[in-house]
Amino acid sequence: MGAYADRVAEHTVTVREARAHLADHINRAEEGVPTVITRNGIPVAAVVPISDFEALEEAADVLLAREAEAVLTEGGPTVTMAELLADLFTEQDGVTV
Repeated sequence: MGAYADRVAEHTVTVREARAHLADHINRAEEGVPTVITRNGIPVAAVVPISDFEALEEAADVLLAREAEAVLTEGGPTVTMAELLADLFTEQDGVTV
């Protein structure tokens, strides 16, 4: 198991425990230690250091950009912003909230 996985395994709590001690888990996150929260024994959320969250978001942005680049390189379909927005609003109109 890697160092990050070892850190996560050290701090796994139930939803009930997380609610009761949220400030402690936030303090751990500020110190660089994530806490995994489980429901019925299944991991459902995590309190992580903001730097980890930001790195994850940045990695996701890079991955999406690479995927978009690959579609363009392969001559895949493209749409204008107007077409994209029209599709988004059409989908929203058809969804009952």
